[in-house]
Amino acid sequence: DKIVRKAGSLTNAYVYEVGPGPGGITRSILNAGVAELLVVEKDGRFIPGLQMLSDAAPGKLRIVHGDVLTFKIENAFPESLKRQWEDDPPNVHIIGNLPFSVSTPLIIKWLENVSERNGPFAYGRTQMTLTFQKEVAERLTASTGSKQRSRLSIMAQYLCDVQHILTIPGQAFIPKPEVDSGVVHFTPLTQPRIEQPFKLVERVVQNAFQFRRKYCHRGLGMLFPEAQRLESTGKLLQLADVDPTLRPTQLSVLHFKSLCDAYRKMCDEDPHLFAYNFREELKQKGMARRVTDCSCYVRGWQPTGC
Repeated sequence: DKIVRKAGSLTNAYVYEVGPGPGGITRSILNAGVAELLVVEKDGRFIPGLQMLSDAAPGKLRIVHGDVLTFKIENAFPESLKRQWEDDPPNVHIIGNLPFSVSTPLIIKWLENVSERNGPFAYGRTQMTLTFQKEVAERLTASTGSKQRSRLSIMAQYLCDVQHILTIPGQAFIPKPEVDSGVVHFTPLTQPRIEQPFKLVERVVQNAFQFRRKYCHRGLGMLFPEAQRLESTGKLLQLADVDPTLRPTQLSVLHFKSLCDAYRKMCDEDPHLFAYNFREELKQKGMARRVTDCSCYVRGWQPTGC
């Protein structure tokens, strides 16, 4: 009931619930006076129980036995619900107690949908009220300089207003998990704080946080091939006006906006840059070394350092 109240007024709303399980939150949503509730559940063992709820609330509950990661919601609700992005959020809500195993890939998928204004956000700035493992909730809402500051913090906060609205102790669940949970409310921003393609932002942020205890130039350097890494990293940081000795957790969304804008400029100058993958380069160098070592042994040589 608390989770559903934190989602705001659901009177005559259209709600998409992910992972309803035995229907605890489902009952509370139905009691909130919704126009329609669509639930997507992967585990077939819960379908009969949900069907009983559907029978008790005729015309209110639609059940889909499927995977939330692949389910298409774009055409699930009436077209009349759609709003312009700049308008107030539509009367559509996403609510769910996410399975810990899919929570991170699912929220990243939905954030990409926010960026592209498709999926659940084809209706406008659809609000989300989601339950995560407490540590994930803290990462999503962590402020600049916080120990919990991470890739998730930046990816969520550059696209949405994100609030950690409730902590739920583990004993509230059966079976009791070893960790507490946190409820996070997301409202997409009318204007993203970084105006670059989602994949470009994700790439810059991922690399920056690769070495979270090092200075930021260490991770950002992995955006560039080894032969030009030092020079290109210096150019990126200079263009972005970012101190290379800041730690990744000390970088604000504004810092990342400058870094993404600068990286985009460098990619426009060198179209091959965005396709670069430092792991591929390492892999190829490793293969080349193995081939060299092998040929040395064939010739009866002992490679230095082997």
